[in-house]
Amino acid sequence: MARKYSKGRGHEERLRDKAEETSPPVPCWLCGRALGKAIVLHHPVPKSRGGRDVVPMHPICQQTLIANFTNAELQRLALDTEAILENPDMRKFVDWVANKDPDFHASTARKKR
Repeated sequence: MARKYSKGRGHEERLRDKAEETSPPVPCWLCGRALGKAIVLHHPVPKSRGGRDVVPMHPICQQTLIANFTNAELQRLALDTEAILENPDMRKFVDWVANKDPDFHASTARKKR
């Protein structure tokens, strides 16, 4: 019997295929926009801090989140998107990206160290 998915395909590709099969689009965990072709499975609590749960996000949303918070802050905030959006930089980003295409991508600022 033939396999539906080859061994070389990753989890993200299978998730994308499942999203295409179902009718309602999956929203991004951070901004709430529908996901495009590129989907990142993000650990809200970093794996280094014991996080196991994953949420679907746009790559630009994940990069902005990582650029604005340390792992310790992400561990403290966990799955609380409202607490994340209280950060003025994150609120400004989400308001800016709200009207963009789901596959929109732009470079993000590096972490402030």
